[in-house]
Amino acid sequence: MSCRCHALTRPFVAFSTGFQSTRAGPGLSAGSHAPSSSPGSPGKCYTAAFTISTSESAQGAVKRNVMPKTVDGQITMEKTPSYFVTNEAPKRIHSMAKDIKLIVVVRNPVTRAISDYTQTLSKKPEIPTFEVLAFKNRTLGLIDASWSAIRIGLYALHLENWLQFFPLSQILFVSGERLIVDPAGEMAKVQDFLGLTRVVTEKHFYFNKTKGFPCLKKPEDSGAPRCLGKSKGRTHPRIDPDVIHRLRKFYKPFNVMFYQMTGQDFQWEQEEVDK
Repeated sequence: MSCRCHALTRPFVAFSTGFQSTRAGPGLSAGSHAPSSSPGSPGKCYTAAFTISTSESAQGAVKRNVMPKTVDGQITMEKTPSYFVTNEAPKRIHSMAKDIKLIVVVRNPVTRAISDYTQTLSKKPEIPTFEVLAFKNRTLGLIDASWSAIRIGLYALHLENWLQFFPLSQILFVSGERLIVDPAGEMAKVQDFLGLTRVVTEKHFYFNKTKGFPCLKKPEDSGAPRCLGKSKGRTHPRIDPDVIHRLRKFYKPFNVMFYQMTGQDFQWEQEEVDK
């Protein structure tokens, strides 16, 4: 997303646990993302992804060198979902920039797990059913927390790892649910967190009924709106209600712990009651 920015002395990293499948692995390779504007162009935010080396030597210097250079009026944003669930990531990011700001997008872990499975199913239609993968023993109701689609939703456990290196004041948690129904409201929190003037407002969004997600209007009608790609907003497969019920029970204590740790009630349990 393209936006006007104000000077900020620190970069920030964004993790989205909710809207795409995330797979953490050794080395934490993020791949390459083309920047939305070239380094040196004032008044722009741009993104870049980099690989966190497995080498412990000079990690901070290496990671800083692969980040785009910025000038006054620019902010560098790095975004890779798998960082949040990778054990080595907090230490290595901390070695790069101790005062970095972190933004984490989270959503109901049950819905997140089904979305993750749906994404994988679209690429590998031969995989077992969600019900088979979610349980170690369905008769006994034993959830398989080693399956990444389930494990990623244990937000409290992942956050404990990050809090060993970063204070809570440097982390903003964005609600994936509210980001859909009130994108301007969530973006206001992001802009405040980054010390920016609230430039992105309600007028920059419209709701795409076909996809079921908001789209971002480009400034001054400079081009077509930015909407989620074809890989997003897929129809989820039908999951046995008993499986969903068991998953809700499984996640509930972890959700409560996460609410207490962040000081935010994401109301995922209430959301499930309302359905």
